[in-house]
Amino acid sequence: MKNQLKELRAARKWSQVDLAALLNVSRQTINAIENGRYDPSLPLAFQIARVFQLPIESIFDDEAL
Repeated sequence: MKNQLKELRAARKWSQVDLAALLNVSRQTINAIENGRYDPSLPLAFQIARVFQLPIESIFDDEAL
């Protein structure tokens, strides 16, 4: 799944550690999502959308559909 997480995080000058702390996940989880190695659960995707105050669809794009 493609996502805009890295770009959104960088625009706010947050490190992976900063974002991980906001989401209560590990830095490795953020890295894996950013690099497309891990698709977040739906609850985590909603949490990410809330942190960035954006709709899920503007962060994540299921290119397979």
